Amino acid sequence: MGRRLLLFDMDGVVIEGHGTDPAVHDHALEDAIAEADLAVDSETRSLLAGYEYDTDFVRGCKRLGIDPVEFYGRRERHSASRAIERLKSGHRTPYPDSDALDELADDCNLGLVSNNYDAVTTFVVDHYGLDAFDYVCGREPGVSGFYRRKPDPHYLLTGRDALGGVGGIYVGDRATDVLAATRAGLNAVFVRRAHNSDVSLPHEPVAEIESLTELPTLLRGSLDGL
Repeated sequence: MGRRLLLFDMDGVVIEGHGTDPAVHDHALEDAIAEADLAVDSETRSLLAGYEYDTDFVRGCKRLGIDPVEFYGRRERHSASRAIERLKSGHRTPYPDSDALDELADDCNLGLVSNNYDAVTTFVVDHYGLDAFDYVCGREPGVSGFYRRKPDPHYLLTGRDALGGVGGIYVGDRATDVLAATRAGLNAVFVRRAHNSDVSLPHEPVAEIESLTELPTLLRGSLDGL
C-alpha cells in the first residue's frame, strides 16, 4: 500500500493570518496604473479597487480603454511581489504548531495547496524552510487562476495526481476548503483558530482540530484508513 496523501492549505493553517492584507492589492493597483501610465479618475479607480475580477473591474477597464484580462494579470503580479516583500519583513510567520509537519512527513506524502499566488506559496516554503512538503502549489496570477480558486477543486486534483498518494486528506480553515476537498474526492479536516472559531460549515469535515499537533494521533486513530 502506498503512502498516505496529506494536503494543507497555507494561509490560516500553516502561516499566521487569514490571508493577504487587502492593502497589498490596493498598492498593487497603484503599481499597475503607474506601470501602464494611465490617468485614472477617482470613480474609475473605485471600480478597479479590491481583489475580485468582477463586473466592476471590467467596467473600470472598459472606461480606460484597456484589456481587463491583461490589466488584471498585471495587477496580480504586483500583488504577488508586494506580498512577498511583506513576508520578507516578518509580517507573517508560520504557526508554532507547523513543527508537526516534520513528524507527519515520516508516514505521508505532504503537499501545500493554496489560493494564494504560486510565487508567494513557493517563497513561504523556501523562506521558512518548510522542507516537509513534497509538493507546493499556489494559483497562477490572472483571470484563469482567479476562477480556479477553491472551492473549485482544480489545484487539489493537480496536487493529488502529482503526489499519487492514497487515503487523501485536505487540511483547511475555510468552508471553501471543505467544499473543495469534497469535490476533489478528499477527506476534509478543519482547523479552528482564532480567526475562524465561530465559522459554521455547510459540509461536515471528517474531523475538526485546534492544532496541527493533533494530526499524528488522529491519523493513527479515528482517521486511520482514510
